[in-house]
Amino acid sequence: MPNHLHTTSGKFGMTSKIVLITGASSGIGLATAERLLESGFIVYGTSRDITNAAQYKFHLIELDVNNNESVTHAVEQVLENEGRIDVLINNAGFAIAPAGAEESSMQQAQAIFDTNFFGAVRMIRAVIPIMRQQKSGVTLNISSILGLLPMPFGALYSASKHALEGYSESLNHELRTQGIRVSLIEPAYTKTSLGINLLEADAKILAYDHIREKQHQQMIKSINKSDSPDVVAQTILKVINSPQILSRYTAGKTAKRLKNLRRFAPVNLFDTLIQRSLKV
Repeated sequence: MPNHLHTTSGKFGMTSKIVLITGASSGIGLATAERLLESGFIVYGTSRDITNAAQYKFHLIELDVNNNESVTHAVEQVLENEGRIDVLINNAGFAIAPAGAEESSMQQAQAIFDTNFFGAVRMIRAVIPIMRQQKSGVTLNISSILGLLPMPFGALYSASKHALEGYSESLNHELRTQGIRVSLIEPAYTKTSLGINLLEADAKILAYDHIREKQHQQMIKSINKSDSPDVVAQTILKVINSPQILSRYTAGKTAKRLKNLRRFAPVNLFDTLIQRSLKV
């Protein structure tokens, strides 16, 4: 690790912050990388496949959040080029198409946690020592409104985001005294490939066939009416530029409505609404 941390002049003549974003080849990650680049940040996005790296305006580097060596190599590459990392955005993740919780094998359950939760943990363990030496830094973990509002037939995804929420809040308290802030970004559905190219449950059960298909169709309708990824990117930009960063932010109108519903609606009413949505 370099002893001297240099700064880099951005296009607006001010010191540019160095941003590292996982899962930046599409969706929320891509929209965020492009938005931050336009705003004068120096952006390193990551992807497991960098075959088409030349088509991106920002730096696209290879990284697999499930692999410790890959994480270490990517972080060292940014540090060697720039001397510092000011913002880490943990965005890489995947979801399983609506299915009963018991319709995923243990291997599939472990896989979604390995990416959605432990992937962020790996990145944070690699980057936080750098931020600690700098005595400054921001880590944003892309969660989901389902990390606050668990819904049926999405148990594993919700659980992985609940884990990320608890980890992030604890870490924010731990690191605040060292000049480092950790915050959560909580979107609802967005128009991204995450909702289109969903991984199917690998241990389907006949008893769930009808309700599973209904839930899938409802999800597709919600995605088609949802916000663009740039809504999340704008929220992220606002948070990074904020003088006082809070522990969590919802992104988009739908996420805000759902958060308020969870907060203010009576428990019995909320339960009734969910059960009504499950009727075939």
